[in-house]
Parts: sequence; structure tokens; C-alpha cells
Amino acid sequence: MSDMTATATSTPLLELRGVSKSFGAVQALTGVDFDVHAGEVVGLVGDNGAGKSTLVKVMSGIHLPDDGAYVFEGEERRIGGPNDPAALGVATVYQDLALCDNLDVVANLFIGREEISRGPARFVHELDEPEMEKRAAELLRTFSINIPSLRAEVGMMSGGQRQSIAIARSLVGDAKVVLLDEPTAALGVAQTAQVLALVKRLREQGLGVVVISHNLSDIFEVVDRIFVLRLGTKAGTFAVGDTTPEEVVGAITGGRGTVRTQAAAAEAQASGGEEAAR
Repeated sequence: MSDMTATATSTPLLELRGVSKSFGAVQALTGVDFDVHAGEVVGLVGDNGAGKSTLVKVMSGIHLPDDGAYVFEGEERRIGGPNDPAALGVATVYQDLALCDNLDVVANLFIGREEISRGPARFVHELDEPEMEKRAAELLRTFSINIPSLRAEVGMMSGGQRQSIAIARSLVGDAKVVLLDEPTAALGVAQTAQVLALVKRLREQGLGVVVISHNLSDIFEVVDRIFVLRLGTKAGTFAVGDTTPEEVVGAITGGRGTVRTQAAAAEAQASGGEEAAR
């Protein structure tokens, strides 16, 4: 059985069914069906304002859909906010990374998830630095993430290393699905290759990965399927081996070039224009 056939017949890790979302009078998403399987990388692409950010924020629980179902491992789940997808194993790495530049790698990986041990008097609690350092080393080794030192400040590292650390942090909580928002934006050639290699290793470890990117070269390098949004609706899904960049661009633009859509206006209304400008 081929990988694509296996994907078609297996139960998705994460599935959205008929998801719609509006902001005021403007419809951002309309009846969108989306899924990602274990051991699969899906590229999410679309024109500026096509609804990509809104869809990702529905997956991560930041936006609650007006209609549709959120299904995880074959079971419909009730999502009330970001904590619910996180508890299921859905992790998001946003473009700004949200790293603390003045802290070292270990501190960044475990921020908010610190390991606690009892002190000598057994009632004094303190950070379990040795355990966190051990777990950090194991995690980075598993995914072949190379950094100068676990105790180096992340602010001193390259863009590719910082992106890799942000992705690694998403895995500390036993993630099953990782959503990556523009993971190669503003990176050089070598740093981009480093991050794309890490995405492939996530797939090899059986995670479901969603990559949001405007860079079709990166998309074709690393994903298995391409999901296209246009005007807040599904414009098509393509197996990478069976399509071309030209076909994908045609689905993105509808053959009319770049336009500002109702979905763009909706995302602008939802986030002060920040998302629609992306």
C-alpha cells in the first residue's frame, strides 16, 4: 500500500469538518474540511487573507468556529479555548516564536512546564535543573537538533537554531500534531534547509505536521499534500507528486492573480489587519 493510499484509508489525527467562521458580517471560512494524518506533512497555502491564519487559529482553539466539528483521533471534541487542543496534543509554533532571548535553551524548552523537585527538607520545592537538562538533551538528540550548548542564551543563536528550539519546545508536552506558521520566513538558505530537515524528522517520528507558508519551493520540498484556501473556502488539495507549482498557483489565485478577498477583510477585522497583511 502506498503512503498516499494509507493516508486516504487511515483515521486522521486532526480533522475539521464543515468549519465556518465569521467576524461580524464578513465570512472568513465557509464549510472547510481539513485533515492531517500521523506521519504526514500538509502544506496550507493561499493568497493573503485567504483564511489560513483563521483556520490555524481554529485548530489551535484561539478562534471558536460558528459551525462545524473538531475531530481528534476519530472522536468529535468540544473545544472551548486554546487549552483544549493543547491537552489533546496540538501544538502551535507561531512566526514570532515567543522565545525568551535572555534565557538558555533548557529554560526556554520548559518555560511554563518546569520540572519541580523537593528540597532537602522535603517541603521546599525547587526547580529540578538536572532532570530538565537531561530531558532537553534527549529531545534534541531524538530530532537531531544541533546547538552550541544547552546553557547558551537563545538570543545569541542563528535564526535556524531559534526556529528549531521553538519547534522542540512544542514537543515537550507530548505533541501529536504540530502547526508551523511560516517556519522559514526571513531565514537564509542554510538555515531554511536546517528547519526543513527538522520538519521531515517530525514526520519520521510519526507526528502530523501542518506547514503554513508563502514559499512554494519550501512547500514542495517538505510536504506530502498541499491544501489550498481561496476566499475562505477549500480550493483544492494536491498530492505533491501529482501536481506542479503552476497548478497550485492557479488554485490559489483562481487564475485571476492576487486579489483582496472578503476573508482578508475578516482577518483584518479580527486582528487589526495583522493577519490580512501576511
